[in-house]
Amino acid sequence: MKYDVIGDIHGCFDELCELLEKLGYKWLDSTFQHPDGRIPVFIGDLTDRGPASLQVIELIYQMVIKHKHALYVPGNHCNKLYRYFLGNPVVLQHGIETTVDELKQLSSNQQNRIQKKFKHLYEQAPLYLQLPDVNAIIAHAGIKETFIGRKDKKVKSFVLYGDVSGKTDEQGRPIRNDWAKHYQGNSWVIYGHTPVLQPRIIHHTVNIDTGCVFGNQLTSYRLPEHEIVSVPSKQPFLRDKFTTFDT
Repeated sequence: MKYDVIGDIHGCFDELCELLEKLGYKWLDSTFQHPDGRIPVFIGDLTDRGPASLQVIELIYQMVIKHKHALYVPGNHCNKLYRYFLGNPVVLQHGIETTVDELKQLSSNQQNRIQKKFKHLYEQAPLYLQLPDVNAIIAHAGIKETFIGRKDKKVKSFVLYGDVSGKTDEQGRPIRNDWAKHYQGNSWVIYGHTPVLQPRIIHHTVNIDTGCVFGNQLTSYRLPEHEIVSVPSKQPFLRDKFTTFDT
């Protein structure tokens, strides 16, 4: 099979459609399909911060659940929205408030429909994907080689939130350890979660969260070609939201 792994969308619906079209997908029956049967893989964080989170949910539900020609793994923002839909106490900050504001513009029936679709999408999603035909693993925030094959609580935390150090920077954001710098696995790990200005490729890992919602790009990594395809963001550029690594 051939795959197009797509980085963190965060409600940037227009950029997602533009990227899919650039990748050769065609609009048919309320969904995007590729004439050559390529499979889009969504790497999590579908919603929050951007202008059209609900449209993103609707489209990816169509592609993954209804038509079954796309794959999806959850991100930390997906997990938080799911917990909100379950009625759990969730602090409405760090992006989810924009999705909740969108929901509040809908009727109660429409809200229930969106909730039902998203919960179904989330509940059927694997924690991470193993794609042995292209020697790749798709995990929202990455995965250590010793975690591959495991689904326990420690691995779930790592896959959703990254290798957190327990410390925060001067802006209050969590400081994460650079797990990719020390990765020694043979499988390629395609991930996102930490915004970078350009895709970061190191030790068989590729970070494709190029911060579309922060005004940079929405990026796809094509497998087995190992080709990068991006489209520019339509959002305001916020330089301080991006992480710079020493390698």
